[in-house]
Amino acid sequence: MSLAPVPEWMFPPEGGFTAEDLDRLPDLPPHTELIDASLVLVSPQAYFHSLAIDMLVAALRRTVPSDLLVSREMTVTLDWDQRPEPDIVVIHATALRDEDQTTFVRGDVVLAVEVVSPESRSRDRKRKPVLYAEAGIEHFWRIEREQGERVLYAYRLDSSKRAYKETGRYVGSAQLSVPYPIEIDFSELAR
Repeated sequence: MSLAPVPEWMFPPEGGFTAEDLDRLPDLPPHTELIDASLVLVSPQAYFHSLAIDMLVAALRRTVPSDLLVSREMTVTLDWDQRPEPDIVVIHATALRDEDQTTFVRGDVVLAVEVVSPESRSRDRKRKPVLYAEAGIEHFWRIEREQGERVLYAYRLDSSKRAYKETGRYVGSAQLSVPYPIEIDFSELAR
């Protein structure tokens, strides 16, 4: 068995990759992220991950105010060396400049959501929340499967500490008032 040659873009430049590199590197796999100046290639996702994103996007869009938009799987440029791709973001409507846009910037984002997968567990629980908090994103949600239950962890930024504080843990369903009033019923995942 012979291995295919490694693409040139896999070798980082001195100092690491930059946020702009994600738009310039040829043939990057879909959903490639930049975290700490390194490319993160995403493995195939489980059905739960896709289903949870679909259900949450639908729930968020049902009640989104006209000055906000819901988007899925778009990168957010947080710094020169940080361009993660949250599973879902709620952004200011003015942040969408055109349909060819490939990233939002930190000030555009009101809520970042991560649906935890086995391969992304550490990034979604530890590294990404730190990056989002340091960037000043006010709300963060993390969705997990725990003993067969769907669980939403909601966090709000403590701006004095630039860290998130948990504001709720919701099992099965959630009724939240921020970033805007929303009801989520995880039984929709079974449909």
